[in-house]
Amino acid sequence: MPTPACIQYELDELIDYAASVPLEPDRHEHDFGAEQQRQLATLTGHDLARVKPYGKHLLIQMRRDDNVDTIARLTETGRNAYSSAFRSHSGRWEPLPGTGDLATTADLVVTLLATYFDPDN
Repeated sequence: MPTPACIQYELDELIDYAASVPLEPDRHEHDFGAEQQRQLATLTGHDLARVKPYGKHLLIQMRRDDNVDTIARLTETGRNAYSSAFRSHSGRWEPLPGTGDLATTADLVVTLLATYFDPDN
């Protein structure tokens, strides 16, 4: 069933707001967010990619110049189980294949979306 346009607009606005929030460390950031941040830097080879906890999601953001783009999210689906999604050019979340623990899912996202994690792209 398609999402009504007015609801989709509100969802897009909420996503845009979350993506625009500065990447300053959150005092309430969970350990898994900090752990994911370290793993993301190891996987990408740089520290331009950031993790931002957002409810049951971990938003994966890339900083380029003065812009911050949310490119993916990891969603907790159960105890130590995560799924992932890619934020398309239209702002919609498109599911990525595969699920797993946090480390496995992060590795999958970086592999599938390697172009988006390239600091020169």
